[in-house]
Amino acid sequence: MGMEFMLCAPTRVEWLTQALDNLDTILLDHAHCEKKAAHSALKLMYRYPERKDLVRALIPLAQEELQHFEWVNRRLDRRGVRWGHLSAPPYGQRLSQQVRRQEPGQLLDFLLISELIEARSHERLGLLACHVPDPDLQELYERLTLAEERHQALYRELALLYYPEAEVSAREQVLAQIESSILSRLHPEPRIHS
Repeated sequence: MGMEFMLCAPTRVEWLTQALDNLDTILLDHAHCEKKAAHSALKLMYRYPERKDLVRALIPLAQEELQHFEWVNRRLDRRGVRWGHLSAPPYGQRLSQQVRRQEPGQLLDFLLISELIEARSHERLGLLACHVPDPDLQELYERLTLAEERHQALYRELALLYYPEAEVSAREQVLAQIESSILSRLHPEPRIHS
């Protein structure tokens, strides 16, 4: 499944303008996102230790997310941006609210929401790679865009390991519509997922 199929609506130009006007804040938020992505993979490993294929697939993913966290932190240091807390946009919380409380649907939702977040990250980091004026950040975003695409594919592969393709595709469509509606209004503070 390609990113274009997964996302119901493309990112609007208003987000890109806001991001380019606030690159340091976007970079700091991106550091938080990489840390959360590693945490999400670890959380799935803790929740489903009996699913050996899932655990084996998520170990290198979590390690890679932490490596990306390090890369982004290096850029923050180079730019003289101090590490700090940022308020979270409603994106992650509202997506998490869609996770069904019972199995077997719960694991599917965890995997597909992770897929969806990676798909949106792939799209947005790709936009930044094409438009950011700083060559160092451009190179960073180009590398990370490729990684986000791999991560998106991995989460879908894991979903297809445990669920029929028709069920996966149907649930993807539902969650993708919700994801697009969450982003239909631009968050006032610049964030990767705003």
